[in-house]
Amino acid sequence: MLPKTNDLPDVILDHVRVEPSEQSYVHNHYHERKFIRCEPLVGVVKNHYGERVLRVSEEFVIGLSRGLELEVGERSASDIMYKAGFRWGTKGLATFSARMQQEFECEFEKFGMGFMLEQWWWPYTIHGWGTWRYDFSQGKHGLMFVELYDSAVAKSLGNVGHVVCHFYAGLFAATFAGLAKRELGGIEIQCYAMGEDHCKFLVAGPKRVNAAEFWREEGASAKDLMKKVKEVDA
Repeated sequence: MLPKTNDLPDVILDHVRVEPSEQSYVHNHYHERKFIRCEPLVGVVKNHYGERVLRVSEEFVIGLSRGLELEVGERSASDIMYKAGFRWGTKGLATFSARMQQEFECEFEKFGMGFMLEQWWWPYTIHGWGTWRYDFSQGKHGLMFVELYDSAVAKSLGNVGHVVCHFYAGLFAATFAGLAKRELGGIEIQCYAMGEDHCKFLVAGPKRVNAAEFWREEGASAKDLMKKVKEVDA
């Protein structure tokens, strides 16, 4: 039998382990009080998979974003956040695949894409990262889009007039790159922080992502950008 959360060692495990003690493989634990477990005596918060969780306020997100911009400048800060999201996505996909195989007793490659992606994202939702909708309708053109609602970053910063969810862009890019087993990049093409009702991301090959960044900086709308990027050679 696997150990309970409070018996887990405070070290990095080879992969997260589902704990069957209280919720024996009841999948999609959307009830926060059952998924997030606080251990006040040791000052630790962990989720159902034994991963340590840091719960922060909107002020923390604002302070992190603005502090980083003051330290290195807006462009470098955006690049740092993108790379952080990409590294998180790369590491997270490895632990996710191991967890999925344990939880569902099936080889990772045999999961349906839709089922697997929903299993990947729902812990992010319960952790406060928002809800999503992915769009593979342009997959034949090498383009994938993600719509994000209630972005933790954009909702914290408010209407600042430019895209701010660079961490998410890196996270989506790394995850889809790992699943597709090829080089992909990500870019936010529409943001709640620009007055839109949700954020939107493009995941594609590096050449198309670079072109999308140029057009975005030139003021192209997400709708126009989606048309233009199809014309760029992969």
